[in-house]
Amino acid sequence: MSRNSSHRVVMIVDTGSNPFELGVATELFGLRRPELDRPWYGFALCAPRRAVSMHDGLFTLSEVAGLDILGTADTVIVPNRPDPHRQPAAEVLDAIRAAHRRGARLVSFCTGAFTLAAAGVLDGRRATTHWRWAALFTSRFPRVRLEPDTLFVDEGQVLTAAGSAAALDLCLHLIGRDHGAEVLNQVSRRLVFAAHREGGQRQFIERPVPAAADTSLAPVLDWARERLDHPLTVADLARRAAASPATLHRRFRAELGTTPLAWLTTERALLARRLLERGDLDLAAVARASGFGTTSTLRAQIRRRTGLSPAGYRARFGPAGEQC
Repeated sequence: MSRNSSHRVVMIVDTGSNPFELGVATELFGLRRPELDRPWYGFALCAPRRAVSMHDGLFTLSEVAGLDILGTADTVIVPNRPDPHRQPAAEVLDAIRAAHRRGARLVSFCTGAFTLAAAGVLDGRRATTHWRWAALFTSRFPRVRLEPDTLFVDEGQVLTAAGSAAALDLCLHLIGRDHGAEVLNQVSRRLVFAAHREGGQRQFIERPVPAAADTSLAPVLDWARERLDHPLTVADLARRAAASPATLHRRFRAELGTTPLAWLTTERALLARRLLERGDLDLAAVARASGFGTTSTLRAQIRRRTGLSPAGYRARFGPAGEQC
């Protein structure tokens, strides 16, 4: 995504759409970000009819634009459907197929994956949806490779999020993909949502809110983030937490839905991306400062997470003219 052009995001709303998901998309893509020195997204809503009653009739959106504006969308968002057993409207499916054919990015929240699958754009791809509807989804769409235990799945042109809260994680992921890790960090801080979760984490976390402050992993996480340039290991984290590695692993799974090693690697990769964007360190220095140690490990991690080499990542998101 170019810094000098506005990426147009259009969200389809229909009868029963979730207001929370509408709010997530509006907050992330619709609000102006004057603190960021770059053009932000253009955002609009559309629907198959001019007035749309939201979930449980809480309120009605009126004077909503028609589906024809999807023809100018760079990203199309499909929110949840309250009853995934029902077939989506034919005009909605046709609009999604047309957007897919011309290369627009397609995003679904929660049971919106049923709509993308009904349009045929998920065939042969990985996808996710809310765990409650996983069995129904698999039975109806066997050609889709459902991953029922992940927060979101990024398949390049098509991305799917699990539940409503995972929509926020996916939107932040899109911002990081479009604008880089530094902007992602600024937006997350503005939201007071620093604990951005990656797509590989589990949907269901056994204990999302710690029972007591002294059992929380937060002090250990903060300690580790301040020492990412050190050769930290899972054993180091366990010692800091005064726990065995096995106990620490269980606590990470219960509180964060991931493993200590995966969390540590993700934090190193985010730091490395931010250092690359700043442009004042060469590749070897970035590898050392982020704790990856070697440039080969750094290259592998950056490519796996962004699809770009470190040089390509810096060229896209770093200061103009900087080279690794």
